[in-house]
Amino acid sequence: MRFVLLPTRRPRHPLARALSLLLGLALVGILLVFGLMVAGVLLVGGGLLLAWRHWRHGRAPISSTTGPTPSAHRPDLLEGEFVVIRQGRPAAH
Repeated sequence: MRFVLLPTRRPRHPLARALSLLLGLALVGILLVFGLMVAGVLLVGGGLLLAWRHWRHGRAPISSTTGPTPSAHRPDLLEGEFVVIRQGRPAAH
């Protein structure tokens, strides 16, 4: 199954061509402005959200009872589940 667009009929009159060009440029301009407005709102909203989180959580005192003690933190320890795969036998994954 093929998807085929029908050929567009371009107007022959020069004034109609100019008006369709201006209409197309106006539509692209409106879409561009709308897209920039949406991007600006998302950017400002994200910045405000990050600032609010930083202000809210950045000022809280750090208590040693809520988190792990520095001696319990071992950066060389990997936690997880591992399976040893031997070279001689095929492994089912």
